Parts: sequence; C-alpha cells; structure tokens
Amino acid sequence: MPITRLSDLADKAQCPLLVLKVGSALLVGKEGVRREWLAGLVAEIAEARARGQRVIVVSSGAIALGAATLGLDKGGRGSLADAQAAAAVGQIALSGLWAELLGSHGLIAAQMLLTLDDLEDRRRYLNVTATLTRLLDAGAVPVVNENDSVATQEIRFGDNDRLAARVAQAAQASAVMLLSDIDGLYDRHPREAGARMIPVVEGVTAQVHAMASAESNSGMGSGGMVSKLQAAEIAELAGICLVIGNGQHDRPVARIAGQGMQGGIGDGVGTLFLPRRKAGVRGGSKRAWLGGRLRLKGTLVVDAGAAAALSRGSSLLAKGISMVEGVFERGDPVAIHDEQGRVLAHGLSEYDAAECAAIRGLHSSDQAAVLGYAPRSSVVHRDQLVMKGLTP
Repeated sequence: MPITRLSDLADKAQCPLLVLKVGSALLVGKEGVRREWLAGLVAEIAEARARGQRVIVVSSGAIALGAATLGLDKGGRGSLADAQAAAAVGQIALSGLWAELLGSHGLIAAQMLLTLDDLEDRRRYLNVTATLTRLLDAGAVPVVNENDSVATQEIRFGDNDRLAARVAQAAQASAVMLLSDIDGLYDRHPREAGARMIPVVEGVTAQVHAMASAESNSGMGSGGMVSKLQAAEIAELAGICLVIGNGQHDRPVARIAGQGMQGGIGDGVGTLFLPRRKAGVRGGSKRAWLGGRLRLKGTLVVDAGAAAALSRGSSLLAKGISMVEGVFERGDPVAIHDEQGRVLAHGLSEYDAAECAAIRGLHSSDQAAVLGYAPRSSVVHRDQLVMKGLTP
C-alpha cells in the first residue's frame, strides 16, 4: 500500500524501510554533543525496529565534532583542508556514539562512508545496494555519512539531504525523513508575515522550488530548503516519499508521524512529498539512478520540436540538437536542455561529444557521410533517458 499520510511512516506494512537523516545542528550544540536528545532518537529507532520496521540512518556531524576537538574556526568549514581534517577526527567519535547508543538497545550499528562517485558510478552504486541489503538482512542499522575526509568540492554531495535520497534509492526504501530545524516547507520564508506550512506536496514543481530558501538557520550544516527539495526530486523518481520535519523536539519521529506518547495516532507535523502518480520510471531502478545523478558529463541543447517529441516519450535524434556542451564519451550521462536553459531530461549518450557536434541538426540520411559509418538510431535512446523537466 502506498504512503498517503504522515502516520503511515510508523506502519510497518506501509513503511517497511525508513531512511532517517539527522543534521549537524541537531547532533551538536554549543556545548558539544546533544547526547540526551540523541539517546531519545535512538530509542525511537529501537521502537521502530520492535514494530518490524527497518531503519537506515544518514548522520551528519563528523565535521562539527572534529572541529570542536581540533579547535578549528568556522565549525571546521573554513577551508576544504580543515573540513577533511575535521571529518577524519570527528567520524571516529560519531560512529562510536551511534554504536554505543544503538548497542544499549541491543542493536548493531554498521558504518558506511560514501562519496559522490560511489552512487554516481553504476557498478559502485550496485555494490552499495548489495551492502545495504546484506546489512539490513543481518539485522544491523546502517549509519551512513559522506566520506568528507577524501571528498573534494568537485566530487561531493555537499549536503546529506541529497545523500539520504540517493541512499533511499539504493536501498529501495519506502520513505525518507529529513530531520531539520523547521517544521516543513512554507509557501514563503517562514519569518515573513502570513507564511503557511504546506502539509502535502504532490510532485516538486517550479512553484514549489520558488518557495524554497537556501538558508540553513544553524550555520553549522551545509543544506537548506533548496537541497531538501532536490532530495525530494531524487526520491520521487524512485517512487519514494520524503518528509521534512522538525528534529529539535523530544521524540521527533513520533511528533512528525503523529504518534502520541501512549501510541495513539493523530495529525503529524511535517511536509509529506508524494511522488507524482504519473511519474512512473520506465526501466525501474536504473532510470531512478540515472534521473537522480548529480554530476553529468555534458549537455545537449535541443530545439522546440525535439523537446515536444521527448515529452511524448520519443528518443532524441541528432536533427533536434542545436548545441553540444562539455566533453563526454559514448555511454556517459548528459543533460538535455531546451533553448531557454531548462532541464528536460538526463540520458546516456550513444555518441561522444565530437560526434554529437558533427551530426547535430542533420537528418539520419546525412549522418553517414559525416561519421564514416551508418548512424545509430538515436543520440539518446528513450530506454536510456528519464524526463526531468519541472511542471510550470
């Protein structure tokens, strides 16, 4: 049964696997680790396990913990070198903390440190899937974080919101819960007069993006509402629900899911993002992986006719390409934009960048003379393409 309301997050039949993301500001306060709060959250994880749900934790906090230990300015984010050093020190403390608190409930913690490439490269992505599956089958609670000690500005997620959504894709989770410092998505900045929280969003559209603020209130983390909406887009491609809720309260999971202290169910507090019912991803998990990629090798700009054909489910032909950007090889992931710069799709190119540039705008009958061999049926085949365009 699909998830349709916040209370479904506490139902093992509707949410058998939950990915729970915990931000830096929730874990680490001015006085250090918020141990009492974290112990309460771990108790909620234990309760979820007791009612038959599996849980994956995506935990920030390594850089903040390491910066405090090393005495680094700006929370360890003053430079890339500072962040890498802080993460190396803080990750030991962070993993030990999770292992200790989960262990107090008889649960086994399993650390997984991932880089962007681990989830962008198809083979490594499948390895992540296999490891998560085996850990869950063995009864462990995977605790995932970005491997900030080796990640660089060019090859990193930069926030754990999108990492959580990608981990949920890899694990085929039912839902992602992003514990934040705000109750949910508001129709404007929550400090503005008349701001209203949106309880349910069916598909992330251009209007929804317009509501977002990039600010992170704590100044400690790296994500804001913009990154959370990007995470919701990644999740919805895989048919996964995503929830933004306030983690600053005691028993935050129960508050978001509308569970009373005695187990009663009421109205939860948070924004529930439901995948669009017509946004099924042909080809299943591979298309979800492709559509959720954050790093692409190039861009194919297409004319209005090609854009319309793509929206009808067609492949991309060379005739409709007006510009080629970037350096890529055959099989590399590329973005497809319209002439106004809007992202229409992600796909795997059947040609390298030089070949695409040589045959752009040409009918198939004219391509053989340029290429020196019979052209392939398309530049990006519809089976290797997933639409990304936002509904206006």
